[in-house]
Amino acid sequence: MRHCQRKDAVLPFSRMIKIAPSILAADFANFGAECRAIEAQGADWVHVDVMDGHFVPNLTFGPTMCASLRPHIKGVMDVHLMIAPVDPYLEAFASAGADIITAHVEAGPHIHRTLQAIRSLGKKAGVALNPGTPVEAVAGLLDMVDLICVMTVNPGFGGQGFISGQLPKIVELRRLIGDRPVLIEVDGGVTVATAPLVAKAGADVLVAGSAVFKGGSVSDPATYGVNIRAIRAAAVAAVG
Repeated sequence: MRHCQRKDAVLPFSRMIKIAPSILAADFANFGAECRAIEAQGADWVHVDVMDGHFVPNLTFGPTMCASLRPHIKGVMDVHLMIAPVDPYLEAFASAGADIITAHVEAGPHIHRTLQAIRSLGKKAGVALNPGTPVEAVAGLLDMVDLICVMTVNPGFGGQGFISGQLPKIVELRRLIGDRPVLIEVDGGVTVATAPLVAKAGADVLVAGSAVFKGGSVSDPATYGVNIRAIRAAAVAAVG
């Protein structure tokens, strides 16, 4: 694949709350415009959910789609790989312009090698945990990752209800991370109502799909801004 000509986004570490709209909830016929719209309305990152119909029961995007989106994203492209096997595709997604590549700890037997490969490609490395996977699965990886994604729904589809039983997992991860420069991302069921819960537990990055895109469109992008600001305000208020 032709390497993206864009210089990678600079990602200085910060624990300020970040809102990362998931384009899984966007208008599939207008992805470029949707990415431009959410960034203009205050999105910090653009979250791209890649699903293979094997690791999760849905099919979404591949590296070619990510490469097509890249020119429309000025900031951070946060690529979440819900695929197995994952290693054969890392270079393609890196070449497509991903700034962060997150792989699931459950996707293969060699997550350590996967994270090494992501970093060797010059990308930030993330690891994701399904709801049924305990914190202990990543305890030995904390010095190899830049981000840990806690799934607060079972991956595969947008619009699912928030699994509140994952909150203690976020709390424990924050304790284990300590002063390491590792972000906690929460993906699934994030709304104005649940954003304070995950922020108070220790989350830094909130992935929201339906809660951002509901009621808006590329012809009415201001609604996206209203939704983004409401989620951010709710989260920030919870942490003071």
